[in-house]
Formats: sequence, structure tokens, C-alpha cells
Amino acid sequence: MVINDAKSRHEQILEVVNQTAETTRELGIIHLMDENDISDGRHIRVKGRELVNFGTCGYMGLEMDERLKSAVIDAVNRYGTAFASTRAYVTIKLYEEIEDLLSKLFGKPVVVLANVTLSHISNIPILVGDDDCVILDTQVHDSVQTAVQLLKSRNVHVDIIRHNRIDILEDKINKLKQKYKKIWYMPDGVYSMFGDGAPMKEITRLMDTYDQFHVYVDDTHGMSWAGKNGSGYVLSEVPFHDQMILVTSLNKAYAAAGGVTVFPNTKTRDMVRNCGRPFIFSGPIQPPMLGACIASAKIHLSPEIYQMQAQLQERVKYVNNRCDELELPLIFKNNTPVFFIGVSKPAVAYSMVKRLINKGYFFNLSVFPSVAINNAGLRIPVSRNHTIDDIEGLLSNIATELPMALHAAGISKEDVFKAFRLPYPFEKVPK
Repeated sequence: MVINDAKSRHEQILEVVNQTAETTRELGIIHLMDENDISDGRHIRVKGRELVNFGTCGYMGLEMDERLKSAVIDAVNRYGTAFASTRAYVTIKLYEEIEDLLSKLFGKPVVVLANVTLSHISNIPILVGDDDCVILDTQVHDSVQTAVQLLKSRNVHVDIIRHNRIDILEDKINKLKQKYKKIWYMPDGVYSMFGDGAPMKEITRLMDTYDQFHVYVDDTHGMSWAGKNGSGYVLSEVPFHDQMILVTSLNKAYAAAGGVTVFPNTKTRDMVRNCGRPFIFSGPIQPPMLGACIASAKIHLSPEIYQMQAQLQERVKYVNNRCDELELPLIFKNNTPVFFIGVSKPAVAYSMVKRLINKGYFFNLSVFPSVAINNAGLRIPVSRNHTIDDIEGLLSNIATELPMALHAAGISKEDVFKAFRLPYPFEKVPK
């Protein structure tokens, strides 16, 4: 008998991911702990060093809002720390209150689950029929891709297309429309790594053109900082469409807990509510965080949310302008609070995280498998809690340290843009 010692592709990927994690852990840039006893929303303390925290997705800074904290305490006092029943059997009335408020916020029927991942696992196997097909944007969030894997046992056809390529998407629709009942396209509203948005106006044009074409969009990183009542990036770009399902997070900018799905009608909502396996077998959002959800919804439904959005946009605008002035390799310039400064090679990304920690700043490292192997970079979310001085300090230090880190790796800024297949934007025009 011949034993084949060759590793499968799955095993090879696991080995690379595990080795990356081990390397970055040993370098002291992941698996860290905030040693602070009390948080101020801006700083973390790592190994005795206080750092300005640019690693948070709490874009609106609501996690420190006294109204949310008070609501958590009130909910604990009224309902205890946990309500140990699945939603299929019984829920506390805070659930009815939050779903009523979110229905007003979005102007459509909603259901809420404990997180966005469970929402996808609940929704996708029910919404996608055996005679349907799925098209994934290559950069759609891993939680969507994981849920789509559940369709494999039913032999549902799944395609993956290049990122935000509407021309390729429309070509696919025309090739598939004779074979399948519904064609589901699954993008993110705002992509979590690069911070760029889905071209929702063009996607809506396709929904208007093709009755079979349906969109299931994850707007987790678009919630709160954009849109009427903070309803998110997608709904700031286009009205809700009858061929759309919208999923978003109550964890990040919303500063509470849970995943909310927005439906075009009550019939579809009730089907998912009645048949979704997480509703039957998984636990609910617990009372303390339901209290926070309700308090945050009330802020979203007030004029105050627009003041908060404007404050965050001041910081977003500042980042875009300073990156231009400092000639930093910002991969996408946009109006979202997620920024990605490309460095190409993972070794440069490791070096930059260490260098900036030494300067008093922490941000997220982005390397494989979050991005392609040679598309490593510095993922920098900006929060309303950050001051302009915080942002200036971070960007100025990146501008100082990055040329040295690139030089040590034998890489130029122009090489970085080539790695991302983007034109180099800093060419000097001769006089």
C-alpha cells in the first residue's frame, strides 16, 4: 500500500494561517489584552504601555455613552443577567420593544438574532431555494461565505466574481437567468478590510432590470454612521428595494449586541422567523445588551444621530486629506471610517505595527487570510472618540516610519500600488 504524504490544499491553508498567527503572536502584535481596569473609549494598555486605540470598530463612540450603560444596568435589575430560552419558545418583552424600534428605524419588517453570523446561518438556507443560484463578491465577509457553505449539501450553484465588477455581474446574470429561478448576489455594503463600498446604484439598476435578480447585502460596517436614522451605508445610497435583504450589526458602531435582518415584507420575515434554525436552537441576546440595543435605537431615532455622523465625517475627511498630503499609500479614498494603508509584504506590516506601538499607537494588522498574501496593510478604523490630534499623531508617525520599513524590505511605494493593481497616484507632473 502506498501512503500519500502530500498535504491537501485545506491542510496547507491551515498551516499558513496557523504559522501567521504564531509569528504575529510571538512578535506581540495579536492575542493582546487591554490591561486597563477602566476604559475611556480611546486608549488601551498593553504590557504596561498606554496606546491610542485605532483597532476598534465602534465608529460612533457610543459604547461609552451613559444612556447605554444605564440601560444595561436597568435591564439587569429587571430581568437578570440571562434569559435561558430560545426565541422559538418565549422571549422577554425587551425583544418586542427593540424590534418595533428597529422597524421604525429601517422602515421595514425586521428580526433580531444574537449576532450577524447567526443571522446569515438563519437566513441564507431559507431564502435560497434549490432552483436558485448564488453569486458572491470575492471580498464578501467570511460569515456570509460560511453560511453559503450550508447550501452545498443541496447542490445549489455558487459562483464567485471579481470585486465590485458590475460588468461581470451583469454578464453572469444573463448567462444564468435561463437556468435558475432566482439569482442571488451577495456583497458587503462596506467591505471590512479596505473600507470601500458596494456600487449600490448600479446594483439597484440590475434589480430594476432583472426580476430574477435578488441582493442579499451585509452592511455590518455601514451601520449608524450613515443613512437616515443611522440605517447604514446601503440605505444612504439607495432606497430599500423589494428584491433586497439587508443584514447589519448592532455590535460595532451601534454599540450594543446582535444582528438585525431587514425584509421587504412580513411574509418573508415570518418564514425566516419560523424556520430559521438559530431561532429554534440558539440562545437570544441577553437582557443587559437588549437594554443597550433599545437605548441606542432611541438615539438613532433622534436628531442627535446626525450630529454624531457629522462629527465622525470631520475625522474621515481629515484622514483622507492628510493621507494625500503625506503621500501615504491609501488603497481606497472614500467617505467611510475604515482606511487601509497598503504595504504589500506581510513583513512590512509586522514591522509597522511594532514601530507604531513603540510610538504609542495601536491598529489592526491585515495579512493573509484577511487579504491576499501580497496585499498586506494597516487597517485603520476611525472613531468619533478619536481626537484630531490622535489622528494626526498616528498618520504623521506612519509617514515617518513607513519609508524605513519599506526600504528595509526592498519595496517602494510605487511597488505597493502595483501589488494592489492600482495606478501610482503621486507622479509629479513636469512644469
